[in-house]
Amino acid sequence: MPRIDETRPFLPVNIAILTVSDTRSEADDKSGATLAELATKAGHRVVARRIVKDEQAAIIQQLKAWIGDSSVDVVISTGGTGVTGRDVTPEAFQQVYEKEIAGFGELFRWLSYQKVGTSTIQSRATGGVAGGTYLFALPGSPGACRDGWEILEPQLDNRHRPCNLVELMPRLQEHLKRPAVAS
Repeated sequence: MPRIDETRPFLPVNIAILTVSDTRSEADDKSGATLAELATKAGHRVVARRIVKDEQAAIIQQLKAWIGDSSVDVVISTGGTGVTGRDVTPEAFQQVYEKEIAGFGELFRWLSYQKVGTSTIQSRATGGVAGGTYLFALPGSPGACRDGWEILEPQLDNRHRPCNLVELMPRLQEHLKRPAVAS
């Protein structure tokens, strides 16, 4: 059974929050505010927060900027994960992933199903990793952000057993450090 191992230290992670919306501003971005509040309450640092339009190129540009920023460990986005023509967040995330974390989207939809029933099929929540940075895309409602955080909070806690994402952070770029093979 999952548990918190109090003998291990809590290690705060640096989180960037991205809101994808054509209409929201910082003043009315309830979903971004929800994520920032949950992350801060859990003891993590919100190191950046941005709002970008529902445009694949803009989302990719912001993701790449944060992936290239060594002060960002995790990016969590909200919005643009539906099935309408303007919903392009999952496509943007797929463009930058080195590895997808398929279980995140699967678990999100399972959890969401318990609350909204079959409407959860409209969610394309996704997770992955690129450049040593974890990337997670959530739907644009505060409720969906709380559901996503329910999954992410224990995984972003180094004390969570039997395993967690934080303890893997030092190994996320192993593939880039392979020794040269002699010919």
